[in-house]
Amino acid sequence: MTHAAILTNDALAVLNSTRSLPLLAVVSVKFAACVTKWATRRRTRLTLDQLETWQLRDVGLTPDAARREAQKVFWKA
Repeated sequence: MTHAAILTNDALAVLNSTRSLPLLAVVSVKFAACVTKWATRRRTRLTLDQLETWQLRDVGLTPDAARREAQKVFWKA
């Protein structure tokens, strides 16, 4: 699931006028984003491995392609 926020010009101006975040905050946010991405990949691949052949065909995948994707480790794209 993707969450996107549309920022107006006013909101962007406020963000640009504030001082930058501390290094620890930047690293923490990047780490959280990375872990979230990994968790999403893992969950998606586990679910992909459970799909029936007709469901894979609906999304345009062969069973072999789905199996290869499901066997990937979560940190690989």
